[in-house]
Parts: sequence; structure tokens; C-alpha cells
Amino acid sequence: MKRREFIALVGSGVAGWPLAARAQQPAMPIIGFLSNALPDLYAYRLRMFHQGLAEGGYVEGQNVEIDYRWAEGRNDRLPELAAQLVQRRVAVIAAAGGTPSALAAKAATTTIPIVFALAVDPVKSGLVASLRLPGGNLTGVVNLNEEIGPKRLEVLHEVLPMVTDFAVLVDQTIPAVSVPFARDLQAAAGALGLRVHILQARSESDFEGVFANLAQLRTGALIIGPSTLFNVHSGQLAALTLRHAVPAIYQYHRFVAAGGLLSYGSDETEYYHLFGAFVAKILKGDKPADLPVQQATKVELIINLKTARALGITVPLPLLGRADEVIE
Repeated sequence: MKRREFIALVGSGVAGWPLAARAQQPAMPIIGFLSNALPDLYAYRLRMFHQGLAEGGYVEGQNVEIDYRWAEGRNDRLPELAAQLVQRRVAVIAAAGGTPSALAAKAATTTIPIVFALAVDPVKSGLVASLRLPGGNLTGVVNLNEEIGPKRLEVLHEVLPMVTDFAVLVDQTIPAVSVPFARDLQAAAGALGLRVHILQARSESDFEGVFANLAQLRTGALIIGPSTLFNVHSGQLAALTLRHAVPAIYQYHRFVAAGGLLSYGSDETEYYHLFGAFVAKILKGDKPADLPVQQATKVELIINLKTARALGITVPLPLLGRADEVIE
């Protein structure tokens, strides 16, 4: 071989080394983020989720990719979206849309790790074998929003001590959540000598009919149950409570910010921070079967005093003193 040809050959090989090395480097792992909500409603939650991920060593765009799939309030789309994430061979599915998202992900794969964020008992829902040893390919974080449903009744009763009849709005499409929530509220109401009337909705088109029923039942206040449908349309629900002069309580701050009277529920800062941290653990190699389900413990009470004045309600001073935030 001539010297010139040898130099050219070696030169071409050296030039190709970086490309070959890059080709051999593993691609960034992909998180499949599955939610039945709208992305606009998740802006704050996503910040907390990313913070939890970052503390675990993962930053989107640097060493991890996130494939977001939003069902936009339609639970019927979740199975298809979950199947798409499985086809992409994501490293983990972050089921962020509560029980419907978790169930859709579970039905789509038995091998890809799934981390859920929900409000119901995952054992009773059939998602895990136990809280301490989940088994299978699922684990995650549970908030207190179903468990403290009766406390919302107590808070409303504290604000409206003369009211004896309350309405409860639940999402008919998620019986795994709505049935135990309604049952617990009925038991709590009985213990307090109160009555509750259960109203159901399947979509936002049912909301007007719900408030028409409230007038017929002559209930004094409304408790809105946990549901992504209600999360997506919390602003609309808050506007309806104002239009119909109905004192109401929900689980999240955005309902009160939109004009609702009260919210009492899990602190979303803690909840989604834990969620992101759990996903980071899975990416590091922890097995869902061995990673105990963790429960968020912080709750927050938000009061809209402007709405209280518009409804002619005087909020008791002790309750104001316990509030985490008062909107005036």
C-alpha cells in the first residue's frame, strides 16, 4: 500500500471514530407521561414533577426525554394513548391522570414500569398487591383527596351550621372513585345528623342539569367529588356556583381562585414533587414491585372571602385562622 493511501485510510478511520462512538452511546430514556387532563391545567403540577425528577438526577432535554400524552378530559382516549407509549418502548409510564390513567396503563403493559398518582386506595382498585410490596410493574403516590372527603363536609357545616341538607357531585364515569367517596360522605353526614343527596355527571353537558336539581332539592351547599372532569372544568363549576348562589367546596386551589367558596385537599406541591421523585427512582433502576406506595400527607384549606361576602356568608374566625390562604 502506498504511503499516501495509508494516510488517507487512517485519516478516514479517525474521522469516523466520533460518529461510531456516538452511535454506540445509549439514547436518553423516555418517560411516557399519560394524563386525561389538559396541559394548561398541569403547568404548576409539571413544575413540581420536574423538580422531583431533577432532585433525582434527571432533567428533561439533558438526560431524559418526556413524551406527553393528553386525553383532554376524555377517559375513553386513554387506552389508545397508553398503547402508543408502549409502542415507543418508553422506560417508564407516569400515569398522572388518577385512577383512569393508571388502569389504562396497567391494561397496556405488564413489563414497562408504571408510576401512578391518584386519590384512591390502589389495593382496592386492583393496581397493586399491597402498599408495602406492590408486586407487578406498578407503584406510586396516593394523595388524601378521597380520604378527607368527609372533612370537606365538616368544613362546610362549620361555615353553614344551619344547613342540614347537602348535595354531593360525583363523576359517574369513575365508580372506583365516586362510589367510596359518596359512601364515606353519607356515613359522615349520618354521624353529624345531616343529609346528603348524591348527584352525578358524565360530562360538562350535565352541569346545568345538576344545578337545576340543586334548586329542586333545596340543598344548602355542594361538595364536589374528586374527578379529572371536574378539574378540567373547575372554572366553569365555580362560575355556576356563583350564578346559582351555591356555597361549594372542592379539592383544589384553582376552584377557589375561579370564584368557588372553599377548597380543602392535598397540597399539589408535595404531591407532584413526590411523583417526580418516584419516576426518577425507577429510571435509576428501582423495581416497582419492591418500591412501597407513598402517601402525600399535606393538605391545604383555601377560602375565598370575596365569594363569601357575595353569598352573604360570615366565615367563622377559627376557620379563617386555620386557612392556608385567604382570597379577598
